[in-house]
Amino acid sequence: MQELAGKAAFVTGGASGIGLAMGRAFAEAGMKVMLADIETEALAAAVKSLHNFGPDVRGVTCDVADPGSVERAAEASFAAFGNVHVVCNNAGVGGGSGIEDISLDDWRWVLDVNLMGVLYGIRTFLPHIRGHGEGGHFVNTASMAGMMSGLGFSPYCASKFAVVTMSEGLAMQLKPHGIGVSVLCPGWVRTGIARAARNRHERYGLGRTPKPGSQAAGLLAHIIEHVQSGLDPSEVARLVLAAIREDELYIFTHPEMRAEMDERFATISAAMDKAAAR
Repeated sequence: MQELAGKAAFVTGGASGIGLAMGRAFAEAGMKVMLADIETEALAAAVKSLHNFGPDVRGVTCDVADPGSVERAAEASFAAFGNVHVVCNNAGVGGGSGIEDISLDDWRWVLDVNLMGVLYGIRTFLPHIRGHGEGGHFVNTASMAGMMSGLGFSPYCASKFAVVTMSEGLAMQLKPHGIGVSVLCPGWVRTGIARAARNRHERYGLGRTPKPGSQAAGLLAHIIEHVQSGLDPSEVARLVLAAIREDELYIFTHPEMRAEMDERFATISAAMDKAAAR
């Protein structure tokens, strides 16, 4: 999609972080923007903050782990803008639960938001975009954690690996229809993901604070440290905008992480060589 001005975008997790930065970038490009988020007060503040950057920015409350909520948010977008062209399935949470404590509630929470939230967005908007025939683009937020397993046995990694392969398959099937797909795989970015539990629904329980000195506690401290010094979300949004215009499948923000990714690929290739030798 080379020409974005006048088109409409829907962005989940739009009240802060990467979602808000994408919303601003779209507004500056002349797009109509619907920010969707579960945090109502933060959402209202985000919408207000973008009014000087674009002609039409609105907000809608949305819990991406609830398919009905996603459908209602989509209907609000259609009512506001007519056709929607760019859908950013961006909302996400970070969650632990490694081998020390395999919490089913943690796994359900992370997978419902990070994985099923993306699926609900695709399922809801795809018939609409195919139907209006004006072209479109899906941006699904994964992570470098979806390309390598450095965070260990984790619902976060599992969810992000799934988003990567979903996006690859979706791109293949939508290409003949003139609809693009990008999967965003950022490294460390200055967002509030380390505080994601503030939005955890009661149906997933209260969650557990990692025990001091445990592997989970060390990982959480590591994440907080790197997020605080991470990339500005506006830089990520700039890359997303370019990827939509150039119809690029993969969006990487931290090329210095390639060595870790290559190590995984090398291990896989070596195993395939061994299988071939047998």
